[in-house]
Order: sequence, then structure tokens, then C-alpha cells
Amino acid sequence: MTLESRPGPILPGATLGLLGGGQLGRMTALAARSMGYRVVVLDPHADCAATPVADAVLVAAFDDAEAARELARRSAVVTYEIERIAPAVLQAVAETGLLRPGAEVLSCIQDRARQKRWLEDHQYPVGPWREVANEEELRQALSAFGPCRVKRTQGGYDGRSQVRVEGPGGAAQAMKELNGPSVAEQELRLRQELSVLVARSPLGQVVAHPPAANWHDDGVLGCSLFPAPVPRRLAKEATDLATSLAVALGLEGLLAVELFVTESDRLLVNELSPRPHNTFHAAGAACPTSQFEQFVRAICGLPLGSTEAQGASVLINLLGDLWLTSPPPMEAVLAVPGVSLHLYGKEPRPRRKVGHLTVCGASAAQALARAEAAVAHLDPALP
Repeated sequence: MTLESRPGPILPGATLGLLGGGQLGRMTALAARSMGYRVVVLDPHADCAATPVADAVLVAAFDDAEAARELARRSAVVTYEIERIAPAVLQAVAETGLLRPGAEVLSCIQDRARQKRWLEDHQYPVGPWREVANEEELRQALSAFGPCRVKRTQGGYDGRSQVRVEGPGGAAQAMKELNGPSVAEQELRLRQELSVLVARSPLGQVVAHPPAANWHDDGVLGCSLFPAPVPRRLAKEATDLATSLAVALGLEGLLAVELFVTESDRLLVNELSPRPHNTFHAAGAACPTSQFEQFVRAICGLPLGSTEAQGASVLINLLGDLWLTSPPPMEAVLAVPGVSLHLYGKEPRPRRKVGHLTVCGASAAQALARAEAAVAHLDPALP
């Protein structure tokens, strides 16, 4: 489809369809509703996080093509907030209505091995890796690379479906745990982890949020600082790299690009996500346009919003562990200047993200100091 033949903007009052009703769907729906859109969600769970803020929920599995067609019939445009969508569902939506980002984008990204091959084929920098289908192939990768992170090619997030393996002796147990095709990624010596969020409209307008700096614990994001306090050269290099990826993919929507910064200051692409991203939940507090409003603008073909940082913000993930013995002292947390609370309506479970704090400041130093004061009130300590 040429730019000239693309449909015009989808204006407020129209209905947006969401494949997935988790917290990303919930926050996207809130942004859409504040802009005057209606929202219909398809999710396997009637009480998903997006249910209280959606106009309707179609309860169906992510491989139910007929339910996907119904979603498309009821929507001016359909998007997704989760990668675990069956190809048949994406095809059904594309045949019935308008899907953004397109099925080919998700097909490239939702399989880690396919994603890494695409990155290498298009000459984007990635760390050493190999596909491993069995114990012997993993042994060979570990012998060549040393310690590795081994991840299932499909599914898994927040440290799930991945294991750290020191050497060949751990290959058998790792493949037993992962129980399927995987990728072995060499463990790298890193200076920093960054992410960049790029929006691209159907007419080719591209806007990027500045990089965020991220800290993880055992594969789960603990906190992010936006914008990342990095040299201007590195921020530009990261933004240019992410923007190039969005254009090369033909993206219509959002693309989050997770990046490694090695000890030699080399940028490597870790993973891509064609949707809103945990590391940018707090960005809307430090710039005019949140990632969720930008997502709605992009898939609806509206002009993209400004992402110029005005101050700084910190994201602190809240895991279900905090609620296992008694409710955390949110009154004390919210007494800290600049702190906002966001809960997703999810049942608390260990290691499950059930909400986050957004902490604002006039500078990175002030935002971080306030974040430390907020975390000091939480027990047990956050990861």
C-alpha cells in the first residue's frame, strides 16, 4: 500500500480494538478514552486488567481467529499489547479490518531466533548468540561463549523461560527447564542498559522518546530513570539506531528497543517490542506526551506528540511480594513529593508486576533522591 492510498486519520469517537487486556492494554485504553475513543478488548480472561476501563471485552483465546474477526469488525483499527498472538489471529484481523503494527512486524519479533537473524541480516549490532535445539548444541555454544543466558525462542518475560548457565555441565538441566527451541546469548560485561521508544505513523512521521536507563534484578525490571543521564553522543547514537529499526521494519505504532552498552561503549541491540514498554511508564510525567497517548496517536494516524524532556522521572515496579503479608504503607510512600501510584487491578503473586510508582523531579538527582525515599518505606525491599 502506498502512502497516497492509506486511509485517513482515525478520529476521536471511533473504536480501537486491543488484542490483550493486561496492564499495557489498561493504560492504553485509559489514554484512548481520555482522547475520546471507545475501546474493545480481546483477552482470555473476563476480569483482565483492562476490563474496568474498556467499553467491552471479548473473552477469547489469543488463537481464536473468529473472535479476532469480530474484534476487527467492531473496531476502526486493531493493535496488540502482547506478543503472544497466534499468526492466524493476526491474519484474521488483517483480512477483516486494519491492524497496526502489521502482522509482519510481530512475526519478525515474537520469535527470538527470527528476530536476531533479522537484526544480523540488516546489519544491526547484536551480541554473540546461537540457536540451540538440544543439549549438545547448547554444550557447543557454552564451550564457545562461556557463561550464557539461554532463553526460549517464544514466550517468556520478566526473567521467565530463561536461565543463566555457567558452562557445558549445566546444559542438560537448562534444556530440561526450557523444554523447547532456545537461543544461547553470551553473557556480556556491560556498562549500562538503555531503552529507546520510537513512534512511527502510517504517513512516515517518526518521533522518539529520549533513552531511559534501566536496572534489572534476575531478569525483572526494578526501576528506570528517564531521560537517561548519558553523554549526548551516546543518546543520539541510541536514538538513531532505534529510529532506523522502526523505519526498516515499516512500523506503524510503537517500537521499544532494549540496548546494551558494553564496557567499551559499544551499543548492542538486546530485544525489540512493538508495543508500549515497561521502561517508559513514567516518561509521560517528564515530557508532554506519554507513551500510551503516543501509541494511540500513531495507530490512528494522528500527528505524533512532543517527547522533549522537561525534568526527570523514575519508574519503580511494584511486585506482588509487597502484598503477601500485609498491604504496603502507601500513605507514607505517597507523602514523598513527586510520587504517584499506579495499580493494575491484578491479584498479587510473587514476582508478578501489580503496579508501579512514578517519581518526578526537576532533575535526575532530585527524582532519584525522591525515589530512594519512597522505596525506603517499602518492606520487603524492592528488587
